[in-house]
Amino acid sequence: MTQPRIAILEVLIKRSLPASIEQIHAEVLANIACDLVTVYRCLAAFEELGLVHRCFFHNGTSLYQIALDDSPAYHVVDKNVNSVGERDIDLAIELREAVQEIEKKLIARGFTNVSHMVEWWNFSLAPPSTRSTASKAGRYMAEVR
Repeated sequence: MTQPRIAILEVLIKRSLPASIEQIHAEVLANIACDLVTVYRCLAAFEELGLVHRCFFHNGTSLYQIALDDSPAYHVVDKNVNSVGERDIDLAIELREAVQEIEKKLIARGFTNVSHMVEWWNFSLAPPSTRSTASKAGRYMAEVR
């Protein structure tokens, strides 16, 4: 395995939240020389192999996260500050179960290659550092498939 691929995987493993290609590239550059095209190509290969999940930020930016298990990958995004926050795993599991039931029904009706994207979002009224847990109720969640 090449040094850039190892460095990219190390960056993704260290991150708890998804990152854009540009963010990953910047972190890789802190350790080794690597051009942006290499990061694009490596992430495409990793996605094809199932090593990373890709999701989409509300503005269309692709975000990548290491795929260490098969848990649902839903993320919280604040549209005011364009930041990705922690996943609410309980809601993500509940949503994933509901989606699986719908997928089964669609497949039973003859649909193939069934996929989906779910979105909830809000605009926070206060900066993230001063927000209470109650005001975090509005969320944007997108499943990575």
